[in-house]
Amino acid sequence: MRVPTTYDLKPAFQRMLLPLLDRLRRAGVTPNALTWAAILLSGGLGYAFVLGLSNRSWFFAVAGGLLLRMALNALDGMMARNFDMTSKGGAVLNELGDVASDALVMWPLALVPGVHVGWVAAILWLAAINEYAGVLGASISGKRCYDGPMGKSDRTLVWGVFCLLLGAGVSIEPYTEYGIYAVIIGLLWSTVRRVRSTLTATQ
Repeated sequence: MRVPTTYDLKPAFQRMLLPLLDRLRRAGVTPNALTWAAILLSGGLGYAFVLGLSNRSWFFAVAGGLLLRMALNALDGMMARNFDMTSKGGAVLNELGDVASDALVMWPLALVPGVHVGWVAAILWLAAINEYAGVLGASISGKRCYDGPMGKSDRTLVWGVFCLLLGAGVSIEPYTEYGIYAVIIGLLWSTVRRVRSTLTATQ
C-alpha cells in the first residue's frame, strides 16, 4: 500500500521556486552555500524554540523558518541538477547536513515539560537511520529512496504544526507523548519501506 507523503508535493513546490532559483544563480550563489544556509538556519531555529519556552511568539518564527528550510533544501538540489553543479562533496554535505539540521532543530523538544530526553534521542537516532536507509538505495540500486510516511519533509511538517500549536497557546502537553510515539512508529515504518524498495529494485 502506497502512503501519501509531503514528498508527493515536491514537484509543485519546486516549480514555485524556479524564479527564485534563477535569481540566486545569477547572483553567484552555489548549491553548497544553500546547504550551509539551511544548516545554520536550523541552528537558529533550535535557539528560537528555546526562546519560545518563555515567549511563545517565537514558536511562530520557528514554524515560518521551517518553511524556509524546506525551500533551501529543495533549492540546493535543484541548482546542482539544473546548472550541472553536482559534486561528490556536495552530495556528502547535503546528506550530512540533513541529519545535522534535524538534530539542531529538534533537540529543544527535550526541554518541553513532560518530554523525556530519551524519546528525543530516539527520534533523532531513528531519523538518522531513516536517511541512511535512503542513501543506501542510491549506493545499491542507483536510486535514492524517499519513501514515507515520516521522511524529512514529513518530519518538518509535523514539527511546524507542533510549533504553531504551541505558539497559539493550545494545551497539547497531555497529547505530546502520543505524538512522539506516532513519529517513532512512522520513522520505523519509513525505514522498513526504504529498505524494501532498495531490495526490490535490485531483484
